Amino acid sequence: MIPLSNLQPNRYTSLPIMTLTLIVVNMLALILQFLLLEFNRDGYFQLIFLFGSVPTFVMSQQGAGALASITSTFLHGGLLHLASNMLILWAFAQRVEDACGPWRFLAFYLFCGVVADIISTMSRSTEAIPGIGASGAVYGIMAAYLILYPKGRIQMLIFYGFGFWRVPFRAYWVILFYFLTEIPNALGVLLIDDVQSSVAHWAHLGGFFAGTLIFLFLRPDAFHRFRNELPL
Repeated sequence: MIPLSNLQPNRYTSLPIMTLTLIVVNMLALILQFLLLEFNRDGYFQLIFLFGSVPTFVMSQQGAGALASITSTFLHGGLLHLASNMLILWAFAQRVEDACGPWRFLAFYLFCGVVADIISTMSRSTEAIPGIGASGAVYGIMAAYLILYPKGRIQMLIFYGFGFWRVPFRAYWVILFYFLTEIPNALGVLLIDDVQSSVAHWAHLGGFFAGTLIFLFLRPDAFHRFRNELPL
């Protein structure tokens, strides 16, 4: 089940310029990673460990330090990792950006990414494995969409057997599915010593909870409508 697009029009602007910019920057970052991996493997690993979020580095103020909370959101582990994050970002971010305006939206996106990384770092503070990916920020975007547009509709790509279908879903079903499936995985990582996971479940939950503060980033007219329970 993969989100493809939002099915409602924006109120303020038809072009989500910052969403598109973030997608392009993430794509360019992955191309750079591929080039380094192909021609300079040492450079590739230096990039990942320097600009990825390594908990032991963050705790000891090594590498990029706290800046890694931002830079790590633009690095990905491969094409599938990037594609999944960018598809979800495209589906949910357009209307969130519309309610914020491009620069407030960028601040919100980075805020969610930083909070997600802080929570993730705290949950694995003794690990030396780089955390990378935009998923923490993306979960924040989903939380914001749930708050602002609880009755919104999302076009989903559903795979079944050897076929697939495009099916519209209420956004709250999609978002709650993603959120609730993270909880047992995150608790397992935290409470069971021998559980290992390549997915940053606590980053997802941290980003989601950061996204509930979306009202701090809304454009004035959107905040007025949100506060007075008017449709955005």
